[in-house]
Amino acid sequence: MTRAQINLDAEQIQSLLSGDSAGMRLLVQQAVNQFLQAELSEHLQAESGERTDDRRGYRNGTYPRRMTTRVGTIELDVPRDRDGTFRTELFERFQRSERALVLALMDMVVHGVATRKVAHITETLCGHSFSKSTVSRLSAELDTVVDAWRNRPLKRQSYPFVIADAMYIKVRREGRVRSTAVLIAVGIGEDGYREVLGVETSIRESNESWSGFFGRLRQRGLAGIDYTVSDAHEGLVAALREYFPGSTWQRCQVHFMRNVLDVTPKKHRDRMVSLLRQILHADDPDEARKALERAQSEMQHSAEKALGVLETGFDDAIAVLALPNKYRRRLRTSNMLERLNEEIRRREKPIRIFANDESAIRLIGALLMEHHEAWVASRQYLDLDDYRHWKVEQEECAANNSTTSLKSTHAA
Repeated sequence: MTRAQINLDAEQIQSLLSGDSAGMRLLVQQAVNQFLQAELSEHLQAESGERTDDRRGYRNGTYPRRMTTRVGTIELDVPRDRDGTFRTELFERFQRSERALVLALMDMVVHGVATRKVAHITETLCGHSFSKSTVSRLSAELDTVVDAWRNRPLKRQSYPFVIADAMYIKVRREGRVRSTAVLIAVGIGEDGYREVLGVETSIRESNESWSGFFGRLRQRGLAGIDYTVSDAHEGLVAALREYFPGSTWQRCQVHFMRNVLDVTPKKHRDRMVSLLRQILHADDPDEARKALERAQSEMQHSAEKALGVLETGFDDAIAVLALPNKYRRRLRTSNMLERLNEEIRRREKPIRIFANDESAIRLIGALLMEHHEAWVASRQYLDLDDYRHWKVEQEECAANNSTTSLKSTHAA
């Protein structure tokens, strides 16, 4: 594996330590240039000057290219090969969300809702100010790419596991700043790889908004869902059951614990946490039921309201225990989506208020598109071979039970 080696002199290191953007820009520039060389080495199956039987071509110098990032414009030396077959994906992937961020900031400047600070950030990032026509042209280019990805067909495979969640951002609409829901769904396909299935904005999170969202996913070909994971939002759960009937709903255990602890008296919360872990991390549903009974016996007088929440959500919170043990850790919560939400928060923080829904989808869509492509290109998230065998066994068992029941009915 190629190792990156960054060379900075004393003055440059001092600049970096002092927080000077020039030092950070130089660091990023060197790192990206070395990444490009490593990418070419992988393409050619040989390092520079290396003699090997596996070599698939030869280097042919470099050409200059600039790339705009949040630490400024960096100068890159993009390598070439003699046959012209090398194509780096770095620019396309990296600059989608960077361009979306810049466009969102530019939107604020052009529409007169930006502060001087935001205008300064825009000019620092891009080197100059932007006209409305420039914003429209650049926006249209990125919107075309993001929209094509957001509306791509999902008929290639089935998705046994789907996780859905919403986050809230601020969008300027009709002259007012309004809280806006961003609906996101991710799935794990039958090949075991993660994908971002869809993203939309909505005025609020409701049964209608989630129904429309899932309806469009199904129109694009989303099918084969066995398990869904989400929090207990009524509209979300109702829409999941409407559009994916027959699938098992797993209530996110992290959200469930919060719901129980929110109504647990403070002095009993530590003990309740321990009892909840015994229930949720049980080896099987029967053990979880016994742990629930212990909690009921112990907390019936000290946390009656919390027990009510626990009892109501118990079956949905332990649905994952029906799965083989190797799949439970990653499917008991919606943490995968929560981490995506954190990435979105980090990127939209400089904006604070989006100029419109289009600007929000542009930035969030570009970021999710990057994560989607990274997931598909990385290693398999779950090996579903055991799951498929387990599912066949469950179906055979159900069929046998149905046959036995039918015979008993005829005998009677």
